[in-house]
Amino acid sequence: MSMVTLALVGLMNQSVFGQFEGKDVNLYTLKNRSGVTAKIMDYGATVVSLSVPDRKGKSEEITLGFPKFEDYVAKSPYFGCIVGRIGNRIRNGQFVLDGTGYDLESNNGPNTLHGGLKGFDKRIWEVVGTTGGSAPSITLKYVSADGEGGYPGELTSVVTYTVTPSNELKIDYAITAKARTIHNLTNHTYFNLEGPRSKNHLNHVVQIFADHITPVDDTLIPTGDLLPVKDTAFDFTRPRAIGERIDAPNQQITYGGGYDHNFALRGKSGTLRPCATVYEPKSGRVMEVLTTEPGVQFYSGNFLDGTLTGHGGAKYVKRYGFCLETQHFPDAVNQPNFESVIINPGETYNSTTIHRFSVRK
Repeated sequence: MSMVTLALVGLMNQSVFGQFEGKDVNLYTLKNRSGVTAKIMDYGATVVSLSVPDRKGKSEEITLGFPKFEDYVAKSPYFGCIVGRIGNRIRNGQFVLDGTGYDLESNNGPNTLHGGLKGFDKRIWEVVGTTGGSAPSITLKYVSADGEGGYPGELTSVVTYTVTPSNELKIDYAITAKARTIHNLTNHTYFNLEGPRSKNHLNHVVQIFADHITPVDDTLIPTGDLLPVKDTAFDFTRPRAIGERIDAPNQQITYGGGYDHNFALRGKSGTLRPCATVYEPKSGRVMEVLTTEPGVQFYSGNFLDGTLTGHGGAKYVKRYGFCLETQHFPDAVNQPNFESVIINPGETYNSTTIHRFSVRK
């Protein structure tokens, strides 16, 4: 569907992108004066597109996504969306809260992944605020009813995207509940900093500020342990190319088909601190990720298979794009040693993740 401009406020523009369940899906464009442009749609509170300059000043698409809305409904592997109520996996789609057992929708083998069959990524969010000017932003809200997807208690999630004058995409979360329940929202954007001409992401040089991962079983559920990364294929404590050890003879690599693991970040959860840095040598683009979350899921696009065609006609083959999903640890509701994902009535859980862009000459 072609996009028809409906409104223009400062450096914020709104357009119709498609229809879902009889309602318009709107696309909002946020742009700063340095050439960073983010396009956010209200379906799934999704980052549809993010363009940033390279070392020559040319802005290009650096995320995976589709030019047509219909493809997001038909076949998107969570491109750019907010996933919830619980991002990542829950063992066997079950948990116990205050002595009551809950059965969720299993949509990833025996496990629940990213909220179930119709998680937050497949809902239209309410736009509750926009700003233009030098730091354009959009604020979206979704109210998840008690019992939706099998989860107890009504949960309200408010997410704000801001494109800052410092060439950042800033994501702020504010979560409240009417009853004791669980939450773990994250953004699931796939990145390739080289741009649409890239063949894969294996040349990207990554540093992750973590000394441990949470190792998983063969269904990618954490064992509950912390595994040191030192001298393993998961050691990104110093910058390394993604492709350097992605096929190493390592049981965890075998389970994930590459990288699909949660890294336990250094520093105090709740404080904004470095999470990861990514450098792409051909374009010179650098992405620094900062977060208040305790962990980050590094996913190397192992299940992309070339059947999806996206921005700029790019074929999304295996390992074309990677994710850095800031989060609480997977299956935390069933892991007493992990930081809790329980929220109580009257509390507000606030979280921030920043993607900061620059170039190396």
